[in-house]
Order: sequence, then structure tokens, then C-alpha cells
Amino acid sequence: MRLDPFYLIVDSAAWVKRLVPLGVKLVQLRIKDMPEAALREEIRRARALCAGAGCQLIVNDYWRIAIDEGCDFVHLGQEDLADADVAAIRAAGMRLGISTHDEAELEAALTVKPDYVALGPVYPTILKQMKWAPQGLSRLSVWRHRVGTLPLVAIGGLTVDRLDGIFSHGADSAAVVTDISLNPSPEGRTREWIEKTAVRRGDPA
Repeated sequence: MRLDPFYLIVDSAAWVKRLVPLGVKLVQLRIKDMPEAALREEIRRARALCAGAGCQLIVNDYWRIAIDEGCDFVHLGQEDLADADVAAIRAAGMRLGISTHDEAELEAALTVKPDYVALGPVYPTILKQMKWAPQGLSRLSVWRHRVGTLPLVAIGGLTVDRLDGIFSHGADSAAVVTDISLNPSPEGRTREWIEKTAVRRGDPA
């Protein structure tokens, strides 16, 4: 499996509607603390928007709802992985991405044969409090060796200016949140990311 090198993460279907039509091909919907009915509606809206734009939607955490709503890709953190029914996820035909922060978590992730592994935070991040220190580029190189041909996603503190570094150290895809969502021009920044990753995507120069 091949992931798009630009991996956008947003927290609402409104963001999907705003940014995906610009040419985004891979987006994760990561929503926390929302009533189930509203959450289902967000996932439905995001799924329809992505289907219409030829964009791959990945649902964070809520694998049961993702199955119910006919989604085909889910991302799990380590705590969610421990509680998830991976067999049910696979039986539903869904692909699976897993977050990792250290060797033990990587071992746990590889045990379930994921479709990609994410490593983070590569750089300091303001998105949430993390108990892990920034991993750095050297850890990306280690993970690249450890996961073999499995797609490797870098996440945490990434900006357009840091893309060359993470790709040269083995990442296949760069996940971004605040560099876009907190930018004065999210649309303009999204276009920068698309342009910066165009060569890796195989787009004509």
C-alpha cells in the first residue's frame, strides 16, 4: 500500500469541506469528546466529501462507528489498540494505521500487521501534552529499518520547511495538524504542502 506524502489531520467535517477540494488526497478525521449521534454525522459528512473529491478518509479511534458507516480506514493510538477488536476491523475489510512512540509500542503495532505505522512526535508539538520527548530524525531512520516496506508516517511539529528532513530519513508520509489549522491562511498553507510534496506524489513538475 502507498500513502500520499501529505497526510492532513483535522477535527471536523467543516475542515474537510474547506481543505480537501484544494487537492488533498489523504485526511484523518480526529474528533475527541463528541456525543455519538453528532460524531456519526461528522463521519458521514466527511466520508461523502472525501468520496466526491477522490480523497482517502481515515477515521481516528472510533472503529466501531467507522465500520457501521462504511468507512474503509481507521487509525488507532496505543490505548485504543489495546481495546480494539482487530479481527472485526479486518473482517470489515478496513485498513489500519497505528501510532507508536517507543520500541514497545512499535512491537505491539507490528503484532497486528498494520497497513502503516506512525512515529511521533518527531519535533516538539503544541497539539497536546506528550509524555514522550521529541523523537528526532534519527529515530525515523531506525523505524524505517524496523518496519521494512511498511509505510511510515512522521507526525509531530511538522512544517513545510521540515519536510525534506523527514523524507530523507525514511518517512513516506508527513502528518500535519497545527501548521495548517493555526496558520493565518489554512488554504494557502495547504497549497504549499501539496506543492512541496508534488514530486513524491509523482505529479509533473
